[in-house]
Amino acid sequence: MSSSESKDDVEIVACTNGPLLVRGEIDLRSSDGEAIEQTRTTVALCRCGVSAIKPFCDGTHKLINFKA
Repeated sequence: MSSSESKDDVEIVACTNGPLLVRGEIDLRSSDGEAIEQTRTTVALCRCGVSAIKPFCDGTHKLINFKA
């Protein structure tokens, strides 16, 4: 970790025609407000709306030719 980064830094990258990559420690919750357990510090969140494991990406965007 560089001196300009802190433990609280979060980076969100919108992949071209793909998921949102979120790097860092976040408090991820369901639409009901329930905490979603995370085991990694980088997660891919679905943007196409078709993933079988929402809110996470399962790669379905490639099958449906999702365009952002």
